[in-house]
Amino acid sequence: MKTIGLIGGMSYESTIEYYRIINELVNERLGGLKSAKMLIESYDFSIIENLQTKNDWDNLGLILADSAKKLETLGADFIAIATNTMHYVAPFVKKNIKIPLIHIVQATLNQIKRKNHDCVCLLGTKYTMSLPFYKEILEDNNIKVIIPKDEDKEVINDIIYNELCVGIINKESKDKLLSIIETCSKLGASAAVLGCTELPNIIKKAPIDLIDTTKAHCIEIVDRILA
Repeated sequence: MKTIGLIGGMSYESTIEYYRIINELVNERLGGLKSAKMLIESYDFSIIENLQTKNDWDNLGLILADSAKKLETLGADFIAIATNTMHYVAPFVKKNIKIPLIHIVQATLNQIKRKNHDCVCLLGTKYTMSLPFYKEILEDNNIKVIIPKDEDKEVINDIIYNELCVGIINKESKDKLLSIIETCSKLGASAAVLGCTELPNIIKKAPIDLIDTTKAHCIEIVDRILA
């Protein structure tokens, strides 16, 4: 078994899920008392969020690249960033390490293709929905991407940062998210990409299929460390 270097803490809620799912998948495949070999670098998310608010992606890239290099030095065979939004700086991180980076959008694309969807809506932080990195990768692979309207982006973003990142699950917020998904379904989306690693904690079922990016990423990670 190879060792995964996980860059987490963005937020701690989703990193908990990564740790749980990766270990559960390894145990399902290998049985007994088997669990994953994992190194975790976890941040004070308030520092990351502050830099995101300032659109200081250069410094964010430097921070994550430094963590990736540290994990590589400690013996990681692969790097995974346990969040969707911070994959905006994944190309910079990848350039600064010699080991592979397992990309969440590629994992999501693989899951979309397995389920034979050609039109999806993308929910996530306002950065994930507005910056081009997510949409471009999917559309370059012939997947049409519907982005919620601007006011809905703000609603989703507020729910993520003010509630989900600190473990708050609110029924009213869940209903708002489901309503946004339903609106996108009327525009042609056959699946909703939960493009924030906290969103699967609140959305379990919807009017259309759900693409759980956390689970998709964890499957790719386990495939690689057990290959």
